Amino acid sequence: MRIQLLVSAVDKDVHALIRQMHISTDAVIVNQCGRYDYEELAENGHKVQVFSMPERGVGLSRNTALLHAGADVCVFSDEDIVLTEDYEEKIRRVYEELPDADMILVNVKVAPSRRTYWNEDVHRITYRNYGRYPAYSITARRDALLRANAHYSLLFGGGAKYSNGEDSLFLKDCLKAGLKIYSHTVCIGEETERESTWFNGYHEKFFKDRGVLYHYLYGRLALPLSFRFLWVHRKEMCRQIPLEQAYAWMKDGVREAKGS
Repeated sequence: MRIQLLVSAVDKDVHALIRQMHISTDAVIVNQCGRYDYEELAENGHKVQVFSMPERGVGLSRNTALLHAGADVCVFSDEDIVLTEDYEEKIRRVYEELPDADMILVNVKVAPSRRTYWNEDVHRITYRNYGRYPAYSITARRDALLRANAHYSLLFGGGAKYSNGEDSLFLKDCLKAGLKIYSHTVCIGEETERESTWFNGYHEKFFKDRGVLYHYLYGRLALPLSFRFLWVHRKEMCRQIPLEQAYAWMKDGVREAKGS
């Protein structure tokens, strides 16, 4: 089973990045850096393909990496992830443990303030629990992604029109295509703390963008789930913005997404 890392990066010295991330498998790195270039590196007996491009957008970056992937299992990652020395063996082992899995969502340590998930057991991912997982948790059989015609939205994420949500949309599309997705407790790395590339406060754009996302994620349930989202997080998100105003902005986002 061949493992390949798919890395999204911005303006990086790729040689330093390989050392920083502890990359020890084949990899495809997409470096959004203001120029077109291609470089193929030999690192510890593995091939690292580096695609440089001026266009920005995390969805475009991940799609480009996936387009050039060629391994049995793809592991999505970001420039600020430091991998464990044995991440290749860990990933191989969990696919042997779950032979029917098309995708396995693994643990990566992050600061408590940024944590959206932590797998405490092995279980199936369904429409009820897919929305918490970031890209760097996602591993997948390449042939399953091709079969599902899976790709990242170009509307959401860093460098795109709307804020985060591209990972949830990607997983939703994979579920819709019938892929079997599992979570697993294995941990393959740790995030280096840095400023968010998309979050800069709870303001009008944040809530409107979330409304747009909820339309694409939940369809007819977008409005009630928008209110539920705000109610659950009201102590954090509505300290300065009244809940009623935040909900009005989310409704504006839903209407924008519907084209009405």
